[in-house]
Formats: sequence, C-alpha cells, structure tokens
Amino acid sequence: MNLTLAPSISVVVIGRNEGQRLARCLESVRRTPGLKNTELIYVDSNSKDGSPDLAATYGARVIVLNAQRTTAALGRNAGWRAANGEFILFLDGDTILHPHFANAALAPMLQDASIVAAWGHRREIHPEASIYNRILDLDWVYAPGIAEFCGGDVLMRRSALEEAGGYDAELIAGEEPELCRRMRARGYRILHIDHPMTGHDLQITRFSQYWKHAARAGHAFAEISARFRASDDKFWDAERKRNLIRGGFWMGSLVFAAAISALRLTILPLLIWLALLLVMSARSAWKSRWKSQHLPALLLYGIHSHLQQIPICVGQITYSLDQRRGNRRTLIEYKEPAK
Repeated sequence: MNLTLAPSISVVVIGRNEGQRLARCLESVRRTPGLKNTELIYVDSNSKDGSPDLAATYGARVIVLNAQRTTAALGRNAGWRAANGEFILFLDGDTILHPHFANAALAPMLQDASIVAAWGHRREIHPEASIYNRILDLDWVYAPGIAEFCGGDVLMRRSALEEAGGYDAELIAGEEPELCRRMRARGYRILHIDHPMTGHDLQITRFSQYWKHAARAGHAFAEISARFRASDDKFWDAERKRNLIRGGFWMGSLVFAAAISALRLTILPLLIWLALLLVMSARSAWKSRWKSQHLPALLLYGIHSHLQQIPICVGQITYSLDQRRGNRRTLIEYKEPAK
C-alpha cells in the first residue's frame, strides 16, 4: 500500500529529557517511506535538556507543556488534538519506528472500520545491556489478534479518539488500556498485528529502577480496576486480585522463611523458599516458551514473572494508602534523563 494514497497520518511523539534518544526517534520517522512529509508533532513535558529545540530541527511542530503534574496522557492529548490527520501514530520519544509498521497497521484499519487502534511488536534495542532489559524485553511480547488494550506506540483512528474523549490526563500509568476499555465499550476493536513496530530503549540497569517500573504497574492495576469495579466489564479486577494473592504469598512466605531461619539458626527454610521459587519459575518459563527460544532468558523471565509480583503488590498498596490519605501521586519515573 502506498501511504501517499491513503488517508492522512499525523505522527505524535511525546517525551521528557530524552536527549539523543529523541533525535533517534524523530530520525526514524523521517526515514519511514510515506511519512517523510507527514505532519510531525512533538509534545514535551518540562524537559531540561533542550529537547524542544532539538525536535524543531527535525521539522516537528513543538508543543511544550508546563503543567505542574505532567502525564503521558496529557502529552498525547495535546498532540492529537493539535493534529490534522485522520489517523494518529503515537510514539514515545525513546523508541525507533520500524519503517514498514505504518503501512502494516493502516491496512486492516482501512478494511474494517470497527478497528480503531492497531499496534505491533515493541522490542528492546539493547536487551544485552542488563539483566532487567533482557527479561522486560519479553514482557513486550503479546500474541497477535484482537486485544483488550494497546501500549503507548499505536496507530489510532482520530474519530474514535474524539468519540471516547481521548486519554484520561489524570492517570499517571495505564492510560492506554483505560482508553481502550472505553473504546471497546462503544463496540470498537483493538488489533495487535504480527509485525515489528518499534525498538525501545528501556535503559533499566539497577534494581531500584526495576522496582519502580513494577510498582508503577501496580498503581495502574489498582487505580484503573477501581474505576470499573461496579461495571459489567470489571477491567483488570481479576489481575488486581491475582497480584494481591501472588505478591502477598511471595512477600509473606519470604518473611516467614527468614524468621524461622533466624529463630532456628538454620538456612533450611530459606533454601526451601528458594527451591519453591525456582520450581515455579521453571514452570512459568516453560509456559512462556512461545515468546523466546533463548533458554537463559526464559528462565530469568520465569523468575521475574513471580518476583515482580512483590513490587506490583506494593504499588497497589501504596495507591490504596494514598487514596485514604488524600494524596495525589505524581509521575512514577524509573528512567534517568539521557546524557
């Protein structure tokens, strides 16, 4: 398909202190066949590294947000509302666009008006950079087909965005699934295509970053599931409950094993806990073997699938405590500004 003959596409890139990651993203858009002369909008959230000026050199229309409480949703809303395209291609500033994704995503949307969002495979650019990059790379792998939600990189139909009212700018995490939930409630569909979409630069190199990344997911589970708990479609409620059970089990069992080990002056209870973790992790790795043929990565991913339940659970608990205290949490950032 020739994009020059297709309905218009506007590209909206959001970012905050992405530095050269942003330059790489914008360059990938300009190198994409059919998008070289398309409308390009960059929305910046209080960057301190000159990102707005950098984006302008790539011919982007720059929108700078000075809100006290910045969110990705706020940036995306500002971008698509300022855009003119019938379709909006959303990208995060730390990604690299695959040159053929726009074509591949647009095709099924033109054939079926009920499909209002199409997304593909996002993978890490440098999975070898850290153990965290390696395991979280597999978190991006989803089976193709009709999906409940999409991620931040996605091609969306503008008319559906207008009808749904766009992203919820108050959410600090999980804004894409929440929007997709409202779109699906209107009879629309979300499609995950079996095609490369973007390369992502996660840059998680420390455990503290990994913890924040998972805790952010817990916050999203808790906040979004609370919104729809009284509806017929209790979105993410099952996931919320399952995490509380699994996270509570791993936290509680570890504390119990450590306490018994200390009281009995023996490491045996901790070894039993570790053996249980490894057995459960091997089982999870086997069930996830469709995601990768790299055995060490799968085994690490199996361990991650269980241990991440602890910070996710903590994220849920923190959200609940904030609600009771009347606290309004700001953006949970796990990535350091680009140098």
